[in-house]
Amino acid sequence: QVQLVESGGGLVQAGGSLRLSCAASGRTFSSYAMGWFRQAPGKEREFVAVISWSGSSTFYADSVKGRFTISRDNAKNTVYLQMNSLKPEDTAVYYCAATDVVRKSVYEYDYWGQGTQVTVSS
Repeated sequence: QVQLVESGGGLVQAGGSLRLSCAASGRTFSSYAMGWFRQAPGKEREFVAVISWSGSSTFYADSVKGRFTISRDNAKNTVYLQMNSLKPEDTAVYYCAATDVVRKSVYEYDYWGQGTQVTVSS
């Protein structure tokens, strides 16, 4: 089992930045690929970014490419999502999730956090 707890969400103006953190506990964090997803009201949960267990591979949704950066610190059992140049359409609940290898489908992740709200005002 892996327990995931997100933090760092909040209210920010358009053009601003936030850094989300996801702290993991339980089984070996460094053996999991970690992803970030988001869900806006009335919409399905969507892929944002994923990072391999070593941190050597990262992938992003087209909508966030160039603005968001995923990273991890295996010594701290934490994965981060640095979000810059935020837009109102980035408003959503952001979730971190763990899986065995790099994946983009929400259905292929085994463990999920409870989510953290990000609201971007125009």
